[in-house]
Amino acid sequence: MTPETPDAPVTPEAEPTAEAVREAVEAGQALLRALLPGLTDAVVREPSALPGWSRAHVLAHIEGIGLAMARQARYALRGELVEPYDGGPPARAAAIEEGSRRSVAALRTAVEDALAEASAAWAAVGPDDWSRPVGYRDGPLRGALLAWWRELAIHTTDAGLGPGTDGWPRELCHHLMDHLAPRAPEGVRLVLVPAEGPAAVRRYGPADGPVVTVRGPLTALAAWLAGRAPHTPLVCERAGTAGPLPELRPWP
Repeated sequence: MTPETPDAPVTPEAEPTAEAVREAVEAGQALLRALLPGLTDAVVREPSALPGWSRAHVLAHIEGIGLAMARQARYALRGELVEPYDGGPPARAAAIEEGSRRSVAALRTAVEDALAEASAAWAAVGPDDWSRPVGYRDGPLRGALLAWWRELAIHTTDAGLGPGTDGWPRELCHHLMDHLAPRAPEGVRLVLVPAEGPAAVRRYGPADGPVVTVRGPLTALAAWLAGRAPHTPLVCERAGTAGPLPELRPWP
């Protein structure tokens, strides 16, 4: 096979509007709400797709990140900056661990309450509010919404609920492939070539670096870049020779 030409021109899909992302978030929240009643104590104690975490851990994390990003929206509309979590990462980790020990009924109620707060907080954001500053990464409010979109979709899959990575929407996959560009291996020209066509191609790293081309469905490439197991094998080529997938850098 021939490696992808690093400088081949492409026209990537445009990033969705904040309103479109908010609609996608609301759909994801509705899906999770519909799945919660089917959970049992035995089910939530089962391992999740994340090493060392049960499904209960993942659900507790969804609860926490949902409230944290909703908090960003609430404070932004008041013109105030606040960190996502009081107490920072240590408090976040402790809350997940403690939350995972709750009964399935208590866990279900907590997640439902967090989703309700998220819906209300994001519904209050007007079209002129998306550029308001927030404490999350010292960025705009739109960035906090995008974070909730990523976290909700990815971790719902991690919990073994709803669709797998092969069911991730195209818009989310394109967003992940852009947002996760810092994960590309250092010192190489990583070229991701989705089967969906040239508009979906992504290139990372120095233009004059050795080319590493990875091919497969868009959803599988996005899953791999997000650190999740691709639902179908990917093909990796270096100098026209098939080889193992490269090691990715940490999540940004």
